[in-house]
Amino acid sequence: MKMFTNNSLLSKLTFAVTFSLVTIGLSSNLKAQEVLTIQDAIDRMLNNNLNIKQSSLNVATSAVNLEQSRAALYPTLSAGIDNNFNFGRSLNPATNELISQKFYQGTGSLSTSVDLFGGFAKLNQIRQNKILLAAGNSTLDKTKNDLILQVVTAYFQVVFNTDLLKASKEQLLVAAETQRREQALLEAGNKTLADISQAKAQAATAELNVTTAQNQLTISYLTLSQLMEMGPDSESYTVVKPTIKDIAQAQKSYDVNDVYNTSLSFFPDVKLAQLNREAAEKAVDVAKGAAYPKLSLGGSIGSQYSFILGQRSPLSTPDAALSDQISNNFSQGVQLSLRIPIFNGLTIKSNVKKAKISYEGSKISEQLTKNNLNKVIAQAVADLRAADGKYKSNEKTFNAQKDAFNVIEQRYAVGLVNSLDYNTSRTNRNKAEVDYIQSKYDLLFKSKVIDYYLGKQITF
Repeated sequence: MKMFTNNSLLSKLTFAVTFSLVTIGLSSNLKAQEVLTIQDAIDRMLNNNLNIKQSSLNVATSAVNLEQSRAALYPTLSAGIDNNFNFGRSLNPATNELISQKFYQGTGSLSTSVDLFGGFAKLNQIRQNKILLAAGNSTLDKTKNDLILQVVTAYFQVVFNTDLLKASKEQLLVAAETQRREQALLEAGNKTLADISQAKAQAATAELNVTTAQNQLTISYLTLSQLMEMGPDSESYTVVKPTIKDIAQAQKSYDVNDVYNTSLSFFPDVKLAQLNREAAEKAVDVAKGAAYPKLSLGGSIGSQYSFILGQRSPLSTPDAALSDQISNNFSQGVQLSLRIPIFNGLTIKSNVKKAKISYEGSKISEQLTKNNLNKVIAQAVADLRAADGKYKSNEKTFNAQKDAFNVIEQRYAVGLVNSLDYNTSRTNRNKAEVDYIQSKYDLLFKSKVIDYYLGKQITF
């Protein structure tokens, strides 16, 4: 039975698929102006990421706070100049006369004071600010550490999606060739319309897989670029893929306690929690200092002068020379001040209680941080073990499905296997390939996660 066909349309479809795949590959190479290793990506993120820059500014603020608290120990020094114009009957302080004329009065002073004792509040504030500065640096380290893990995750996602797109393109070429072959057999009367429809469906699915894989790759590039604070051209670079040797050499077994104890000594999250607890402890001492008497010493010097404005009264005393007025009115003073807090609405007592509560909370937060780190590391070690088993299983499955498909393909070419069995075998092989690609990169990624908790440099 003669079936309606369109050889020209099929030829155009096959050519379009092949040409588009080649074009995509060429355009990708043209765009690949830069090749980034995983360490390059991490370094670029550390240099450009805005979250890190913001955290660095917070550290600078903490340094200023420490500097200011140290300066608070020094005596204060201030100078003052007052200018007064008097009208009507008033006392001229410079001459101690009661006059009714307009006159100008000037006063100058210099004063200083220093706290001799204040319950060690200032010293404890300095100690607390030292700890807060160290905590700020730990926060910066934590920000960097968190972003490093995000970059590693995004980098591996790019690598995986790159291989997935490559596999999808190869599968599309096979599907297009199968459709062409089915069309030729249909024209020869050896296939039915159902066979060609199934081949078209397989080709359409393969084309959709390429589109999906391309979109996933674009998104993964965009995610990595955003972490590195790069421009809008998210595919202006390519990444270095790990080799099978890298995967084979990756350590696949760790002791949870060894990893945890190593991580405990340097991990920024734990260090930050420890410093926050120490700062909260010092805050209690600062609050207690407000309950002690405060003793301060002060001193001042000053002088004043005046002169009459306008017409002088015949009975008024002539203005003395400016130098004489300053010398005659020169004054000095020393003050010793003692302030004892007796009752202030329980403010001091309440502040001490709140500081103690915060301190207890910081101890709990520190322990929670350690517990969470132990939990995360235990999960990471278990995930690595599972990933190793999954990789080995998927590798065997893929090799078996690939060999099986090669046999089926040869038998299909000579008509010994129907299209249903052929398509089933090809689908199984394609799925096994995707699972294998995913599992090999997942294994290496999970191994690098353990390196991350051990403080090792992440490279391959």
